[in-house]
Amino acid sequence: MPCSLTDSHAIALEAVSSAGQIAADDWNACANPDGDYNPFVAHAFFTALEASGSAAPRTGWAPRHLVARCGGKIVGIVPCYLKNHSQGEYVFDHGWAEAYHRAGGSYYPKLQASVPFTPATGPRLLVRGDADIARVRDHLAAGLIALGNATHASSVHVTFAREDEWTFLAGHGFLQRTDQQFHWHNQGYATFEDFLATLASRHRKAIRRERRDALANGITIHPLTGSDITPDAWDAFFEFYMETGSRKWGRPYLTRDFYRRIAATMADDVLLVMARRDGRWIAGAINFIGTDTLFGRHWGAIEHHPFLHFEVCYYQAIDFAIRRGLKRVEAGAQGEHKIARGYLPQTTYSAHYIADPALRRAVRDYLRHERGYVQETVRELTEAGPFRKTDDNG
Repeated sequence: MPCSLTDSHAIALEAVSSAGQIAADDWNACANPDGDYNPFVAHAFFTALEASGSAAPRTGWAPRHLVARCGGKIVGIVPCYLKNHSQGEYVFDHGWAEAYHRAGGSYYPKLQASVPFTPATGPRLLVRGDADIARVRDHLAAGLIALGNATHASSVHVTFAREDEWTFLAGHGFLQRTDQQFHWHNQGYATFEDFLATLASRHRKAIRRERRDALANGITIHPLTGSDITPDAWDAFFEFYMETGSRKWGRPYLTRDFYRRIAATMADDVLLVMARRDGRWIAGAINFIGTDTLFGRHWGAIEHHPFLHFEVCYYQAIDFAIRRGLKRVEAGAQGEHKIARGYLPQTTYSAHYIADPALRRAVRDYLRHERGYVQETVRELTEAGPFRKTDDNG
């Protein structure tokens, strides 16, 4: 076992300025060590983001990946970026930045431990499976704080972490934050109709109607994976992404080269759900496939039809998860409209180290109240879910 507690080798930390400086085998041995594959922490995903210019210094995402070595061998990694803004994170701290600025402080740069532009839960303290996980994690947590100090960052933010990492980091001085998303859970359904049978009558009827109306006007749906995703489908999807992203964000984050690299290195991890009418693609949604989770990401369209968004993004994802035997579908950020379609609230976790004592106290007090609000909201929304109650005979 490398770097056991009795090992004489010390753990050394360094920061590197691109994922490409780390061998893919070393990165992946830390990112997905136990067979529970998360595509968003794979080496190919980070290199696609960085090499394409999507997550790069010119866009305000300067890589500063924290690397732990023991006896010369990489045993741990935290994907990190030095940032001069708070965009593309989906855990919002603009209010903290503004308050600190009014008080005379400089909130930026800050250190962000995350997957850029990707609000999906996954490991953030990446440790080799054959290393002493507790020991390496301790060094990575301390290293994050040290890296924040060395880069003159006001704060360190570990976002969309796993709950156990969230708890662990709290023991190292990080403040705890929660939020919510909406996830669909597979209860061993054999078909989509089996899922519908668990819903209250009015929701079941509404979904059937939405699926039928989405395909009006001669629209057909095409779920594509691997080599079935043709170059023209990728081109069309990028057009959809740009058109919809420009309206939502002003400037879409991801470049065409990012998708080109994903097509070359991760096509088997992608589900591209495309809609076609009159011989041309008109809408699409991209999903990434993990061991037990389908992660929904972007949607776009150049024609707008009633309920097409729900069909392409939500119902096709459920269909695919049932066919593949996946345990859940994570449908991305926001959207209480997902509840009526079988997606229930799920708590998400982030951890924040604030260097300035006064800002830290203010944020700590804010987060204490926010966690209570999130907990109560999750409870209320779950109770209002679309599933049949015991006295519902519909």
